[in-house]
Amino acid sequence: MKIDLLVAEIGSTTTVVNAFNDLGTCPKFIGQGQSATSVLEGDVNIGLKGAIEDLAKYLSVEFIEYNELIATSSAAGGLRMTVHGLVYDMTVKAAKEAALGAGANIKFITAGKLRKSDLKKIEEIKPNIILIAGGVDYGERDTAFYNCQLIAEMNLSIPVIYAGNIENHEDVKDVFREKQSELYIVDNVYPKIDELNVEPTRKVIQEVFEKHIIHAPGMEHVREMVTGPIMPTPGAVMAASHLLYDKIGDLVTIDVGGATTDVHSVAEDSDEISRILLNPEPKAKRTVEGDLGVYINMINIVDLVGKEELVKQLDISMEELEDLISHHKPIPETDLEKQFVEKMTLYATIIAIKRHAGGLKHLYGPGGKKTVAEGKDLTQTKYIIGTGGALTRLPNRKMILKKIALSNKGNDLLPNTEAKILIDNHYIMASLGVMSKRYPELALKLLENSLKE
Repeated sequence: MKIDLLVAEIGSTTTVVNAFNDLGTCPKFIGQGQSATSVLEGDVNIGLKGAIEDLAKYLSVEFIEYNELIATSSAAGGLRMTVHGLVYDMTVKAAKEAALGAGANIKFITAGKLRKSDLKKIEEIKPNIILIAGGVDYGERDTAFYNCQLIAEMNLSIPVIYAGNIENHEDVKDVFREKQSELYIVDNVYPKIDELNVEPTRKVIQEVFEKHIIHAPGMEHVREMVTGPIMPTPGAVMAASHLLYDKIGDLVTIDVGGATTDVHSVAEDSDEISRILLNPEPKAKRTVEGDLGVYINMINIVDLVGKEELVKQLDISMEELEDLISHHKPIPETDLEKQFVEKMTLYATIIAIKRHAGGLKHLYGPGGKKTVAEGKDLTQTKYIIGTGGALTRLPNRKMILKKIALSNKGNDLLPNTEAKILIDNHYIMASLGVMSKRYPELALKLLENSLKE
């Protein structure tokens, strides 16, 4: 059977392949195959071939050929980055937002001048990309340049992106000349006070990732099968959210996974909040909660909620709860197991979106009480979208997302009860995000077909 386009999602444990046909007329999602990821076996292509064979079984055909194969990847540790800026709430925050929005897994953040211990830590982390920012344009320039000098002296074969004060450009080029680090110079992520400019850096991060992913252990042969773009998987979900925003307006996408919970928002501040907002927020923002997952990190959520509370909510004994915890499976099978995972998903969702969203604060001074806002404003959100295994497969997934608005005690800048719930029924948002790089109109059409109320 000939497939127009295959999109692989190469995860840390599972490789999924989604198949799309009739791209020239009426694009259709026709099926999915999966296999264990084989990066640790030394060749990602073993898992890719396994997933394509599984797809052939699903479609009841002997073998599959394809015109094009594109991919997202979070295998081999995903996109590991370190981020270094000047002031934590300004240039560091801007650089962090750029990296997270590109789909990075940030391993180390510093503010101010790097120290010897910081350099040692960077060497230990072995990031895929080092991002250096610092200073508004024509403002403070010494710290970012000092950090560039130290990183250049390390002479690592790791790409470096400089996104700081533009006055340093020529000096930065000089210090990296004849070094092993490949240097990329981008527009300042924080060119003026209270102005974020994260999109140019996000774009370059993804380009660098695509260029260098083939050097990651186990990924060296990926280009023998993948013929088109490769994006970090969280970056692809953000790309799909961006694509949808252009069609339907302000939205939040939530992905509760086994190890982490990702929240992607593409939303403008309301006029009321923007007048009292202390610091700027990017229109497109991603946060990742490394402690909130419903399989690998399930016990963290249990500890946050409390076993006594879970016993009460599930109407079971403590012995039954302990049994659920000790025999917890990646995919729940019995009704009680599903109810337990739904509780974990509910708390992961509520905690993650509260960490993502901002809030109102009341300050008291000589002039009396003053209300200010800090963080991302989601009050204008029109749609809340559920993707990922838990929020696309659990029976009460819509109810879980509806509880976001009900959890607001008054000071959170969360979506309100008027926000509509959409579910990524085919669980293909990441695939469509990478597809949108080459076929944006087709990706949007398929996305609209997958999203149902």
